[in-house]
Order: sequence, then C-alpha cells, then structure tokens
Amino acid sequence: MSLAVRLVVEDGLPYQAASWHLGRDHRVFVPFATLQNWVEAGGKKAARQMWTSSLNWGLADFSGYIAADELYDGPFCVLSIVDNHTCKRLLYQVLDHAPDHQDITAFFQRLRMALRLRGLTLRGVTTDGSPLYPEPLRAVFGEVPQQICEFHILKELTKAILRAVAQVRKTLAARPPTLKRGRPSTPAAQRAVRQRQRRQQKIGELFSHRYLFFQHDVTAAERRTLQRLTRGLPQLRTLRAILEEVYRLFARRCRTDTALAKLAQLRQRVRRFQSVGQLLTKLRSPHLDKALTFLDDKLLPSTSNAVERGNRRHRKMQKTVYRVRTQEHIRNRIALDMLRDSQKDGRAKTLKVLHKTRAR
Repeated sequence: MSLAVRLVVEDGLPYQAASWHLGRDHRVFVPFATLQNWVEAGGKKAARQMWTSSLNWGLADFSGYIAADELYDGPFCVLSIVDNHTCKRLLYQVLDHAPDHQDITAFFQRLRMALRLRGLTLRGVTTDGSPLYPEPLRAVFGEVPQQICEFHILKELTKAILRAVAQVRKTLAARPPTLKRGRPSTPAAQRAVRQRQRRQQKIGELFSHRYLFFQHDVTAAERRTLQRLTRGLPQLRTLRAILEEVYRLFARRCRTDTALAKLAQLRQRVRRFQSVGQLLTKLRSPHLDKALTFLDDKLLPSTSNAVERGNRRHRKMQKTVYRVRTQEHIRNRIALDMLRDSQKDGRAKTLKVLHKTRAR
C-alpha cells in the first residue's frame, strides 16, 4: 500500500499508470480506484499532522524570510506560506471563496502564533503585487519589510515591450508599397518590389528576434542585430535602453534609497518620449518602488520563486494525476506533498547508501 502511494505522490504517476507499474514490476494488480482510495486515506492522515510534525519540520531551520502567495483552483483558493530560503512549505489553507483581508489576517496570525511558540522572528516577506497583503502584514507583523516579487514586475514590463514591438510590426504591415499588376518593368516598379521585400523581411526579423528587446545579457553580435533591426525605429531603441536601466536597478549595486533616486530620474527622462506611453505607465507603478526593498537586506530574496514552485507542482498534479476538486481533497493532497518533502532528505541518504553498497 505504501509503495502504491509513493508511486503517485513521489513519482507523480497518474492512478492508472501507477496501477499498471505495480502489475508490471511487482506482479500485483491494484485497481486504480482502490489506489485512489489509498492515496486519499494517506492524505487525511498527513493533514492531521500538519500543525505538529510538519510544522516542526518546516520551522526547524527557519531562515526568518517567507514568501506568501495565493493559488486559484476553480472555485477554491489555496493560501501558502513558504520559507524563502529552504523552500519548505510552512502553512497552507484551502478556502472555498476568494480571500479577503480577514482571511489573510487570520492566516498570518496562525504563523505568528507558531513563531512565538518557538521563539522565532520574522525578518522579511516576499509577495506578488496583490493588494491582499500590505494591510494584514502591517496589522499582524508591524513594520516587517515587504518585498514585491521582482519577477512579476519585470514580467509586466516585458509584456509592455512585446506589445510595443507587435504594434510596430502591425504598422509596417499596414502600409505596404502599392504595386501594379504584372512583372515590374520600370525602375520605379522594381524599387517598389525591393522595398516591399525589405519591409516583409524586417517584419519577420522583428518577430523572430523579439527576445532581444528584453534579454538580460546581450552579446556583441546580438547587439549589432538589435541595432540593425531598430534602424529607422527610434522608439524601439528607447524601449531597450529603458529596460536596461531597470535591470541595473535590480543588480544589488546600491542601496534602496539610491535605487529609488535613480528610478525617479529615469521616470523624469522618460516623460519626453511620447511613443513609450504604455511602458511609462508600468514605470509609474508603486509596485516598482516596493520591488527594490531587498537592496537594503542581503538575505531578503527578491523573488517569490519558493512558493511559486509549489504552486506549479500543484497545477501539474491537477492536470496529470488527479482531477477531483473538492476542498477536502485539495487540502489532503497538499498535506501529502508536505509529507513527501519532509521525507526527502531521508530518501536521498538511503539512495546514496544503496548506490555505494551496490558499487562494492
């Protein structure tokens, strides 16, 4: 029974595939419906241990920095708190409605109680740009630094740049040079054909090399390609220059106050470029200011990848392993994932010993 549950929880196999593997490797036939019942029973057992053994395991080497996020799964919402250094899930809660400030406040109060019982202190919180977190964080933890995830900020800027490049391509495609019917016989007609071909080639290259407008590190050859593509399109060169300035703000080369002063100068300079108005709207966002908080604390992570990693695993399991979406089922399933993570170190040591023994 434990082997069958591990095939689903640890290896991520769907129920039918896990049943087939049991029959092939161990000559044991287990109907996939029975296997599903075993997994659900294991999830109920793991959910009862969440406030005791699972929380003790998560807070045993607590770093003081957490990442909080919400995951929407149909009519349900999963609130998660993860240690942003060790990537251990500390707490979670499954709601049957969209969360509000009262839900987030109660959720953070559970974490505060667990930290106080163990004499631990919270030093920093990383979240996305959702308006759900600032007020509950101030109400529960006071003036704890809140970092807005750098990835979410840069993603919005990248989307704005891609939309600007797409708009340029549409503008070029909407104004093709007019050609007469038949083969071009006059020099003017031949020039018009060459001009049309160059325009179509440029539209295609703008699409195939659109990643160069937001790529972090650009080689000398790629920079020459970028210069060639933006010839006659100064607004695209301006977008690339602005994004490079934003990248420098996140490079941990200065403190938060210095970065905010540089950001204010950048916003002042960008005002005179009327063609980059959409990107200017993103630069004026107050979330960009909050995303520079990590510059004053070397240990404060700039992203919430720790909690996003667990959310991606949950979405993958929902798509490939199971599709039953009830509040209790989701709660038990996340508890099983936490149990799997708590046993990860022991499994790694066991596998290492087995490999050494077999190599002798």
